[in-house]
Amino acid sequence: MSYVPATSTAMGSAADSSKELYRKVTWKLIPFLCFCYLAAYLDRINVGFAKLQMLSDLQFSEAAYGFGAGLFFVGYILFEVPSNLVLQKVGAKVWIARIMITWGLLSACTMFVTTTTEFYIIRFLLGAAEAGFLPGVLYYLTTWYPTYRRGRIIALFMIGLPLSSVIGGPISGWIMNHFDQVNGLRGWQWLFLLEAIPSVLLGILTFWALPNHFNQAKWLSAEEKAQLASDLAADDAEGKDSKHSFRDGFFNLKVWMLGGIDFSILLSAYAMGFWMPTFIRNTGVTDTFHIGLLTAIPSLAALAGMLLIGASSDRHRERRWHIIVPFIVGAAAMASSTLFSHNLVMTVTLFAIASAAIIGAVPVFFSLPATFLKGTAAATGFALACSLANIAGLVSNSLMGLVTDLTGTSHAALWFFAGCLILSCLLVIALPAKLVNR
Repeated sequence: MSYVPATSTAMGSAADSSKELYRKVTWKLIPFLCFCYLAAYLDRINVGFAKLQMLSDLQFSEAAYGFGAGLFFVGYILFEVPSNLVLQKVGAKVWIARIMITWGLLSACTMFVTTTTEFYIIRFLLGAAEAGFLPGVLYYLTTWYPTYRRGRIIALFMIGLPLSSVIGGPISGWIMNHFDQVNGLRGWQWLFLLEAIPSVLLGILTFWALPNHFNQAKWLSAEEKAQLASDLAADDAEGKDSKHSFRDGFFNLKVWMLGGIDFSILLSAYAMGFWMPTFIRNTGVTDTFHIGLLTAIPSLAALAGMLLIGASSDRHRERRWHIIVPFIVGAAAMASSTLFSHNLVMTVTLFAIASAAIIGAVPVFFSLPATFLKGTAAATGFALACSLANIAGLVSNSLMGLVTDLTGTSHAALWFFAGCLILSCLLVIALPAKLVNR
């Protein structure tokens, strides 16, 4: 009979118990938060589908659309840090609910827009309302999971981003086809109204679905809460040089570097998110439902990329090259797409590769701030990095619209975005491996 040391048995039992605990936490939190992010991103980018009818109905130019779509990010940037600090004070339950309900109502109000000024105002207010949601959730997850589990968990949460196009693309096309002229409203007006409803309902459900802290979770036993507290304390001890204050988060050079990296990510991500229906229409596809189905393909690739790259990064406890390699691949694919702008198969294929690589690296990127920031500094750092990065939303959409109006194509803008990804690899390599690879 073989002898198994008691210590080995105890260690195996503890590992099984820990695995079961985090599986339980994940099932309780992540599906709901993922659906919330899906609703958020859908309400942010459905203007890309509305554009297919809206511009001709309201006599907007491409530049006016691009500027209006980008103004969302001005409101988002201005209120990002204050919103995240409020969340830390009042708790995730109340603040995330407030964010979702107000952005849902404002998104629905876009159906009443008739002038460029009204379009600009509603997009700015929508950005202000949504500000703080993504960095708020990312900060919230750091209060449940130690660093070495966050790459995969953030990937699971952020699949709401590609899912918003996988699900939302076909639905948006179907709404615009089948509801056009119902009760005298155009399809794009029904689009804003119907797709706002899930955000409001999920916002109301937040009051019941999200505990502010694991100590308040009724579905965790006292032993499970103690285990979470112990794991998080050990993780804090490992990152003993982590900063905690507002000043540490705001004036930290690494946070500003992260903002620059994310800026490059979002230049490309928003170009694909807001303009993908237009890219596909330019290949000769005219039916909005078919356009919606085709936009789902790059989004499915992005979903797979997020899960695979996030899991690989956690498994190897390596962050930097899991960002750099996808950036290079994504930049090459996006730049190459300009050579095949009238070829449907190549356009969809190349943007699928770009989406899988660029968006696939996002969960790895968002695991970085909490490796060197804690507490108020983490809340500030997440929000500041997102604020700096979301300037890309204004730049990306405005540049795409302006370049398209001036040259008739978006090629120059896409080349510029690809170049920014390559340059941002230098910022990634400048991050200390010892600090972020854990």
